[in-house]
Parts: sequence; C-alpha cells; structure tokens
Amino acid sequence: MKSIFTQSIIAGISITAFTLILSGQTVQAETTVTNDLKSNQDTIKQSSSAADLNVGSSNSQNLKITQGNFEVEPGTATRSGSSYIGIGGNIGLSGDTSVGNGAFAVISKVGLTDYLSARPSALIEDDAVFLLPVTFDFSGDEVPNTEFSIAPYLGGGLAISTGSGDTFGALISGGLDVPLSSQFTANAGANVTFINDTDVGLLLGVGYNF
Repeated sequence: MKSIFTQSIIAGISITAFTLILSGQTVQAETTVTNDLKSNQDTIKQSSSAADLNVGSSNSQNLKITQGNFEVEPGTATRSGSSYIGIGGNIGLSGDTSVGNGAFAVISKVGLTDYLSARPSALIEDDAVFLLPVTFDFSGDEVPNTEFSIAPYLGGGLAISTGSGDTFGALISGGLDVPLSSQFTANAGANVTFINDTDVGLLLGVGYNF
C-alpha cells in the first residue's frame, strides 16, 4: 500500500515537472518568434525609409536639373554673345513690303536662355514691318587671323506688316552676330517673310550691348 502511494506521488511530481518544462519551452519559442517578427518589421521599415529618401533625393535632383535647363532670364547673354539694341539698314532683294525694299531698321536681341533669343526688329519705309523671330544661337567661332569671332543663329516667327490691311505671315530668320567690343555687336541677317508674297531682305546693323 505504501509502495503504491509512493509511486503515485512520484508519478505526479514527474507529470508536473514535465508540464512546467514544456510550458517554459513554449514560452521561449513564442518569445523568439515575436522577437524575430519585430526585428524583420524594423528591417523592412528601415529599408522603406531609405528607399523613400533615395527616391526623394533623386526627384529633387531631377527637378533642379530641369529647372536649370529651362530657366528663362530675359536679357541674359547667350552663347552668341550679349543682348543688344541698335539700328541698321535693310537691303531688299525681292518683294513689295519693307522686307523686300530698302528700309531703315531698328534691331535688337534679347537673350532668353543660354541658347535661345528673341530678336524683334522693325523695318520702316513707307509702311513698317515688324519681325518677331525666336532663334537658336550657336557658339561663336574665332575668325582666322583676326581678333573677331562670329556666332551664327537660325530661327523663325511672325512678320506683321502695317500696309495693305495690317496683314501678317510666317518668318524665317538667320544670320551672324559679330562681337566688336564689350559694348558693341555687329549683326548681319537674312529675313524671308510670307505675307502676301515671298519677300527677302538682308539686314545689317550695329547694336549696343546691355
């Protein structure tokens, strides 16, 4: 009888000990899994934050580059030289407007970016013709055996005539800027207008830099 009672006590103690050990292992396993999950979540958050930061920095750099390339500053110097305003004369080659006839001219160049300019001009004879081209300015090249450089440009725009009902038409304009000094620039340009007919003129002038 005593032997049976002793065996029962021993069996009970063994079961209790086994249960406690099993519970401890379960808690330890749950703690390990929980810690691993938290660690993985922290790693994912850090990676996402770094990626967002990199994307933000990249977008900011792209925006700065875009703004720098397309920033318009009227009056800025272009690759062909300074902006200017001046006077000159037009030699008509063909046509009935002031473009195709001899005329007094007011010329100008207003730099917009490093390579774009507006070049409004007025040709005044019996009637006036206003030329409003936007040109692409090329880099200047030195003329061999001289101290001068030439800078070509080419573009197009609108021509407005005050004669015969104030008509207007397309304009093709191209020419050369020749910097003479820090204050003056010579200009030679050809203009082709399509108002009523095709008019062609050669424009020569000198501008004061600003």
